[in-house]
Amino acid sequence: MKAVVCSREHGLRFSEAPTPEAGPGEVVVRVADTGVCGSDISFIKKGFFQEGYILGHEISAVVHQVGGGVEGWEPGQRVMMRPTFCGQCSFCAGGKPHFCSEYRRLLGVRDLPGGFAEYVRVLPGMLIPIPEGVDSRNAALAEVFASSYHGLNCSGAKGGSALVMGGGPIGLAMVALLKLHGFGPILLSEPIKAKRELGLGFGADAAVDPLKDNLGYTVFDLTDNLGFDAIFECSGIAGNVPLALDFIAVRGRITVVSVISEEARIPMRRLTFTEAKITASISNTHQENRQILDWMAQGKLDARPMISDLISLEELPAVFNQRILAGKSVKTLLKIGPEF
Repeated sequence: MKAVVCSREHGLRFSEAPTPEAGPGEVVVRVADTGVCGSDISFIKKGFFQEGYILGHEISAVVHQVGGGVEGWEPGQRVMMRPTFCGQCSFCAGGKPHFCSEYRRLLGVRDLPGGFAEYVRVLPGMLIPIPEGVDSRNAALAEVFASSYHGLNCSGAKGGSALVMGGGPIGLAMVALLKLHGFGPILLSEPIKAKRELGLGFGADAAVDPLKDNLGYTVFDLTDNLGFDAIFECSGIAGNVPLALDFIAVRGRITVVSVISEEARIPMRRLTFTEAKITASISNTHQENRQILDWMAQGKLDARPMISDLISLEELPAVFNQRILAGKSVKTLLKIGPEF
């Protein structure tokens, strides 16, 4: 099969790879579309991969082959998948597969080669059926929205004004979900103009460039000098966490939806005198993905406007070097097999 593999010398390399076969308790799917995730980019830049490994976990596909002992799935079914699952640990049993621990299986991250390929071998517990009315491009990006939805759920925020810091795919999805849930006004803080414009299309009431605009003035102008009821850090910039405390309302909620590797210094006096709550989120659950798919089927969410680069597998290595690494791509989606 055709695939794009990780290479120490080239970063990514278009190649041929063995076509997987479904063993007992496994399923092989034929990939339709795969999104390039920020974690994929990070793994490649930092060299966190084995030579020849296949990344990619934002996948829409059709069931191709069902292994022995697998029930409930048959060839031709349209599916997306969550990349982490074992089905045996207490977290999986409790509906929190993103914390899967004892028998952790990872699609496109560790033991199971991912979706930068024509075919993928998965565990049936990773599969989520795609409802009628959801096309393969939306389905491939449903997990992006599920991660933002998980952040919204972790925040505990139920409404009011909101600030989204960072206009990448997670931030744009967060804007759309806040709009869907009746938050307002919604402000997007993002330095890249194209992403600010997308944010307005996804439902933001205003968008500012934090490197040029007076963010503090805009915040307090939009909130009558009260600050935002909810702030979502979606950029991965550690300095945004203490900055958020400058703009949070009394008893407001700050949620870090991005993955931040550096330490963030928290001004405790500001935290104390606002009684703000700071929390974080990681990944998503099966149920959150199902809910996103349902909203997509109802026409309430559409991920497709965030796709800036719609390309083939063969084009990925060049696009990765020329556009993704340069920050010119908002969301890259691979057209791999027949779309639906």
